Amino acid sequence: MTLTEPPPTAAPTTLIRPQPGRVSVPDTFVSGAPQSASDAPWAVSETPASPKRNLLMGTLSVLAAGGGGLVGAIGFAMSYDTLRHVAQRDWGFSEGLAHWFPVGVDASIVAFLALDLYMIRKGTPWSALRLAAHVMTAATIWFNAAAEGSILDNPVRAVAHGVMPALFVVGVEAARRLVIRKAKLEAGTASDGIPPQRWVLSPLKSGRMFRRMRLYDVRSYPEMVRRDQELIAYELWLKRKYGGDLGAAKEDELLPMKMAPYGYTVAQALAMPADQERAAEERAEEAERRHREADTRRRIAEKRAAAEALRAEGDLEKVKAEVEGETGQARAHAKAQVTAAERAAQAEEAALETALVAEARARTAAAERQEALEREDAAAADLRAAELAGRAAEERRKAEEADRIAAAEDQAVETATVAAARQSAAEADRLAAENEVAAAEARRAAAEIRRLAAQEVEERESLLASAELAKVAAAEAQRVAAETRLAAAEIERRAVEAEDRAKLTPRQRAVRKVARMVLVHAGGDPDALPLAAIQREMEVSSPATASEYRQEAAQLLAEGYQP
Repeated sequence: MTLTEPPPTAAPTTLIRPQPGRVSVPDTFVSGAPQSASDAPWAVSETPASPKRNLLMGTLSVLAAGGGGLVGAIGFAMSYDTLRHVAQRDWGFSEGLAHWFPVGVDASIVAFLALDLYMIRKGTPWSALRLAAHVMTAATIWFNAAAEGSILDNPVRAVAHGVMPALFVVGVEAARRLVIRKAKLEAGTASDGIPPQRWVLSPLKSGRMFRRMRLYDVRSYPEMVRRDQELIAYELWLKRKYGGDLGAAKEDELLPMKMAPYGYTVAQALAMPADQERAAEERAEEAERRHREADTRRRIAEKRAAAEALRAEGDLEKVKAEVEGETGQARAHAKAQVTAAERAAQAEEAALETALVAEARARTAAAERQEALEREDAAAADLRAAELAGRAAEERRKAEEADRIAAAEDQAVETATVAAARQSAAEADRLAAENEVAAAEARRAAAEIRRLAAQEVEERESLLASAELAKVAAAEAQRVAAETRLAAAEIERRAVEAEDRAKLTPRQRAVRKVARMVLVHAGGDPDALPLAAIQREMEVSSPATASEYRQEAAQLLAEGYQP
């Protein structure tokens, strides 16, 4: 028997033969058909190996191993000695290399065959290794046969030198075949051949048997014979059952004959309907299971979708609550600003009225006080003038009295007393003249004082008028500022309501509020609005955040935003 297939590295996978379509599916198993090949009346019994045979095989194995090893050792020794001598004597090898030449030639055969076996076991066979081993085998036989001269000159001597190396190679090749066979047996891939005598006695049936064995991977020849015997026995049993008329048999009972060409045994063919029924039930159960799993997954998906919807609705309600809270805060803040602006305007108006009344009263009191001072100054001047006039009149009276006395005395004797009186009168006239001059000077001084007082009163009234105008202008400015704040508060309220309707985010609301601050307080110029005002109004502590608000507000105004 020749082995042409290398053994695999592992046990082969059990062959799963395809199940052909059902011929017919009876409601019950084939009536009267046996349930297994061993229970059938046509079953062929297997004869187990006897202990004597096992002992014989063990003895033969020992003899083969010992004899093969002995022949191999002798052949290697003879080949070594022959090749060493001829290599040193005739082929020009040195004494040192002549010892290694036969070792290299004979060891290469063993090495190549061993490497071939190793690569076969690893599943990577390479035919070149076995070819190289055969080439080296032929070479060592040729070297040994031609060691003592030409082969044709003395064929017997050549055969004597070449027979032992040939036996050595035969032993190595036998060991290789044994190893491969054992590996195939261990892996379950060993395949029997059909005996030659069967080919001779029944070539056509042997060919059909060989074809079925190779097509359906039946590796054992006895197994194939047993299958044929079971099929023949089943057919005979079926004919006996139906009186030789196989046409009366059921289709399921004819399955073994129909399926035999496809590698089915009798038991496998008879079990086909039940197997197909079982497979159909399993497929139906699998389909039902998949349907239930799909329904379960669908329900789980629906519940998850419902849960996600509830979660999304909750998130939406949460966002709505947050937006409503922020909107309420913004609306309350705007209302508070409007109320504060109205109260500030009212307070400013009341303060303005109070300031105007107090200022008017102060101006009236100051004017009255100034008028009283002027009257006092005029009275003092008049008093001084009256005193001077009285003294002047007294002096004139005295002078007149002196003149009268002097005139009386003139009529008398002009004496020293009269002269003295006249002198006194002249002195009195001089004093009266001086008093007149002093009185005139006093009147002039009083007139100058009255003029200065009138000028001061006029200047004071001018200053009071200017202050009054300034206060009126300030009051007007405060009124305008109050109206501006009121308008800004109204704009803020309308803007907050518009933002509520638009459902803007807190960031968008803040940017729009800063834009309104730019329009109201900075005349539309974003750079003119201080960052401190934005921080104070928006209640942020970072100037960078206030700057971002101002930049976004400038961009919003550039896009045409109007509150």
